Amino acid sequence: MSDATTTTAPTTTPAPRNSKAILLFALVAVLFIGTGFVQSWNTALTIFNMGLISAIMALGVNMQWGYAGLFNVGVMGFVALGGLAAVLVSSDPVPEAWAAGGFGVLLGLVLGAATIVAAILTYTKMPAGRLRTLAVLAVLLGGFAIFRTVFDPAVAAVEAVDPASTGFLGGLGLPVILAWPMGGVLAAGAAWIIGKTALGLRSDYLAIATLGIAEIIIAILKNEDWLARGVKNVTGIPRPVPYEVDLQANEAFVNAFSDPVTASTITVKLAYAALFIVILAALIWLSEKAWNSPWGRMMRAIRDNEVSASAMGKDVKARHLQIFILGSAVCGLAGAMMTTLDSQLVPGTYQPLRFTFLVWVMVIVGGSGNNWGAVLGGFLIWWLWVQVEPMGLMLMQGITYFMEPGSPLSDHLLDSAAHMRLLTMGLILLLVLRFSPRGLIPER
Repeated sequence: MSDATTTTAPTTTPAPRNSKAILLFALVAVLFIGTGFVQSWNTALTIFNMGLISAIMALGVNMQWGYAGLFNVGVMGFVALGGLAAVLVSSDPVPEAWAAGGFGVLLGLVLGAATIVAAILTYTKMPAGRLRTLAVLAVLLGGFAIFRTVFDPAVAAVEAVDPASTGFLGGLGLPVILAWPMGGVLAAGAAWIIGKTALGLRSDYLAIATLGIAEIIIAILKNEDWLARGVKNVTGIPRPVPYEVDLQANEAFVNAFSDPVTASTITVKLAYAALFIVILAALIWLSEKAWNSPWGRMMRAIRDNEVSASAMGKDVKARHLQIFILGSAVCGLAGAMMTTLDSQLVPGTYQPLRFTFLVWVMVIVGGSGNNWGAVLGGFLIWWLWVQVEPMGLMLMQGITYFMEPGSPLSDHLLDSAAHMRLLTMGLILLLVLRFSPRGLIPER
């Protein structure tokens, strides 16, 4: 008898799973293309560009939750820091404000940071006891008094300089495209500070802590006019793409189209889409490389069983801090891109509870732990978020068509159309959790 043994082919990813993902992306593409035909291509591209940014935000949250199981509810805080980076990098400096109190503001910030460092050093160098407590309090109170003495007059002088149009220090006047990586750096720096103090908390307490920190960040943006004009907003942020009026002033462009006004807006949005697609493609490629590397397998091991991973010699807290910083940096990058797309920074639009919930729905519906699932969820949920309200209004108008105009029931149903967004998001989330609890494209 022959001693030859039979061999089996190595297992590969099942074809149905890949086919399902392709089909889902094709269906989402049909939604956007249908929007272009039914409504307008301007509308479709507007939704598509924000869908690209939403997909990047979902990737950042998926890194934290899908890779490491970190429940971060402070997403909007990091997005807001990315928006602030767009102002600080690309806005023109205000020489009058710098002359009035700019260097006083910088000196005050240095004194505030030095006070915190001095308090930490005092706490670590002195032996435990009442004397150490009194010394730390003395350093904090004394440093705070000096900080306010220098900082407050400088801020008042800066904010008094033409508050109707400036009233802040301005930025560096650099190309706005540089603000995108700087948004990630600024968010990563804040994540390092937050992570060093909050990542030791249990998941539910971590969620509360990150939500509170996001509220603090947004409150600072709203109230510190010297930084980014507060609620007066910063408008006219430079673009990385041409302006519509410049295209309309170009004779060759005007002659090439029968409707140059519409063509100019579509051209600008296509240019934005091209830039955003490059960023998203690079992030997906890097995320997939990381996910399938030994580092990615280590992160999944830590996520699934922290005790076993720690017993194997893995520094769980350090890895949590690492992924928390990476995910926050991606959210900061998305925030800088969103502010650039809007050409303005409006702190009032950063609503932590509302839009953090939306990003989490994107991740859960798309598939936690799957980068492509997070991207799919970003596109699908954003399209629904924009389109559900007008669709709901059409539905209510159809329901009330045969009712007497002005009747209480008719008015109530028409007014309820404004709530269709949240109702639809909740319904979709419930259906996905019931029939596909791991998301539309689950983790492999």
